[in-house]
Amino acid sequence: MSTTAEPDNRYDFKTIEAHWQELWQREESYKASEDDEREKYYVLEMFPYPSGRIHMGHVRNYSIGDVIARYKRLRGFNVLHPMGWDAFGLPAENAAQKNNTQPARWTYDNIDYMRDQLRKLGLSYDWGREIATCNPAYYRWEQLLFLQMYEKGIVYQKNTTVNWCNSCQTVLANEQVINGACWRCDEPVIPREMNGWFFKITDYAEELLRDLDKLSGWPEKVVTMQRNWIGKSEGLSCDFQIEGSDELLSIFTTRPDTIFGVTFMSIAPEHPLVGTLIKGSEQETEIRDFIDVIIKEKQQQQHAEEQEKKGIFTGRYCINPFNGDQIPIYVANFVLMGYGTGAVMAVPAHDQRDFEFARKYDLAVKPVVFPEGGTLAGETMEAAFTEAGLLADSGTFSGMTSSVAGQAIIDHAKARSFGAPQTTYRLRDWGISRQRYWGAPIPMIHCAKCGVQPVPVDQLPLILPEDVDSGQNTCTPLHQRQSFIKTICPVCGGEARRETDTMDTFVESSWYFVRYTCPRFTDAPIDRARASHWLPVDQYIGGVEHAILHLLYSRFFTKVLRDLGYIDIDEPFTNLLTQGMVIKDGAKMSKSKGNVVDPNDLINEYGADTVRLFSLFAAPPEKDLEWNPKGVEGAFRFLNRIYRYVMGHQKLLSLTDGKIEIRCEGDQALHRKTHQTIQRVTLNIESNFHFNTAISGVMELFNTLTTLAPLEEDKRLDKLTPALIQEAVQTILLLLSPMVPHFCAELWQQIGSARPLAQEQWPELDSEAAREEEITLVIQVNGKVRSRLQVSVDIDDEVIKEMAIMDENIQKILLGKPVKKIIVVQKKLVNIVI
Repeated sequence: MSTTAEPDNRYDFKTIEAHWQELWQREESYKASEDDEREKYYVLEMFPYPSGRIHMGHVRNYSIGDVIARYKRLRGFNVLHPMGWDAFGLPAENAAQKNNTQPARWTYDNIDYMRDQLRKLGLSYDWGREIATCNPAYYRWEQLLFLQMYEKGIVYQKNTTVNWCNSCQTVLANEQVINGACWRCDEPVIPREMNGWFFKITDYAEELLRDLDKLSGWPEKVVTMQRNWIGKSEGLSCDFQIEGSDELLSIFTTRPDTIFGVTFMSIAPEHPLVGTLIKGSEQETEIRDFIDVIIKEKQQQQHAEEQEKKGIFTGRYCINPFNGDQIPIYVANFVLMGYGTGAVMAVPAHDQRDFEFARKYDLAVKPVVFPEGGTLAGETMEAAFTEAGLLADSGTFSGMTSSVAGQAIIDHAKARSFGAPQTTYRLRDWGISRQRYWGAPIPMIHCAKCGVQPVPVDQLPLILPEDVDSGQNTCTPLHQRQSFIKTICPVCGGEARRETDTMDTFVESSWYFVRYTCPRFTDAPIDRARASHWLPVDQYIGGVEHAILHLLYSRFFTKVLRDLGYIDIDEPFTNLLTQGMVIKDGAKMSKSKGNVVDPNDLINEYGADTVRLFSLFAAPPEKDLEWNPKGVEGAFRFLNRIYRYVMGHQKLLSLTDGKIEIRCEGDQALHRKTHQTIQRVTLNIESNFHFNTAISGVMELFNTLTTLAPLEEDKRLDKLTPALIQEAVQTILLLLSPMVPHFCAELWQQIGSARPLAQEQWPELDSEAAREEEITLVIQVNGKVRSRLQVSVDIDDEVIKEMAIMDENIQKILLGKPVKKIIVVQKKLVNIVI
């Protein structure tokens, strides 16, 4: 009996992961430097709110980012991969009240706990760049940026009707009202007249819209959502004089060709002329009651078209300046004061919403645009005719096409000074005032004598009183804190009061990615040289729910920082990946639904690498991931199989000289499969981050390896060359290392490799070795031959599609255009339809 100790083939993930995490932390293995001569690559996941615990959505998001970071390092890039905390916000106040503590203490305790959780996932962050937005060292620079924006006229204060959440006791931006409810607490939002601070994002509306064309690395869905939110419209601005008054009712229309068909005017209930129109009339009380009702109803709907159309006649008329028609004025629930002028000319013959309203209230329907070769009669129309056509009953413009008449009508109005061409946007200025405690104070001072004055720069940061030593929960808003309010006017030296609103927390997240480039810089918000080195972010990762709010605001802030001279880029994120949700029991994982799976439990039972592997293998990153405990167990079994195999070949692998010689058919088959897998995995990652198919490819290689060279030598069909077994094992470990870093680093060391795995390079493809019997496939775009591919006879259709999309000639044709579908005709062609 042999007395030689057998190698320990048990996969002891707890010991392995603890060892490598400690080493990476001690050696600062992922510290990024601007002095590195390698090409930079900046990968970033949207930073988390420190709620106390990470969830499976976090695991998936951060695992995706970590794979990209580790892959790019193996490809020779100088990678910046930072992490921080989006730490201000209402949930901290609510939690502090619930747990009888202070928001600051609660937040920092959570940060400590979650940082430890992220370390246990083996995420390759440069922790030396960590930031927390609630730290005065961060928001002091945000306050300075606010003051500089104020000096440039990008910040202003005004009275306005705002979205008020009574539950959260704060104002919401338009983008934060979802279907009439608060985006955080889901309670109904009501209108309220308040004074607040605004960012003039509308000054950048055209550039924000135009530069969407630069975002070829963004999902088309997100680009479309932003384009629609900005909502550019071109048309005619025109004044209708109110009968018996000098007042003018201004309208904007994108269909000036229909202006002779106006039969009533619709105005928003909040329109400033409503009071003038109804004052002293017999219907005044009835109209005011109606307005109160529909204002409340409007807050329950995000889109006016979802509401029942309601209106009330004001008893007043305006005059159509084109034909002198007397037009009745209605208050209508579908007109938005925040969009356009708050007044809409109604043409029921050519707008379906107006048509339904006209039929409901027995108003005239007057067609003035006919389909070519046809006629229309208002009395018999069953729906509005909304297409372009030929004008009729439109004075000198009759007989013109809609496009020609539209411009002629604009010119006519301009020449007679009652109208002009105009471009409008749906986008509204960003209201940033919040009336809650846990946020960055707005650095302004109100003086009865000198007016509104900025806090002197040398007095920044204007620190939020944190009450951490008070021993009690104190979330008292700033407007109730006299010690904070009382101050001295920086101009006259007299008594003054500080601004008590705090900033919307989306302000902090609109520029954090820039601060990551120089987080310890103390001379200014941004070190221009370091920012220039790292920006823009090459790959940004986060949920599609941020398509309008965070991503639009970040684009705006980037342009502002450019104009302030801090950075030299126009767009913050070159590429965007919007990952899907984690679904369990048919719904998104959430505490409220009671379907949360705690990652800590999984890590303790299976290890971080298993959890990472499952989250990456279960679905492509852009798709929803369906939770399946059997999938976790399967990932664990796969890692155990590799571990046992490698440790069983430990001596052979560590003694092999690495010289590749093909001595038998088994050698040839394994060598070919190894390089086909390198090709496939590289393509899967480079083309669309489909880690699931990349992992599947590695599984196939491992199955080939264990078939040709099983642990039991007597089962081998051929005696494979050890160097080829070594090549396959090393390839498996390198290809899997971005996904399961602890596991691969450990086995790499166990097989006696000269350098740590992290210092290795991505496996080099030998195209000749990967080649099988090949055929030539034609690549078509919309049916026209544009390129050709050399592929193996038995290649998978999905791989063909990926290769066709990545073809250099095809890339030049697509230029970011969305692909509708890809058709593969086996052994003949692939047709890309755009």
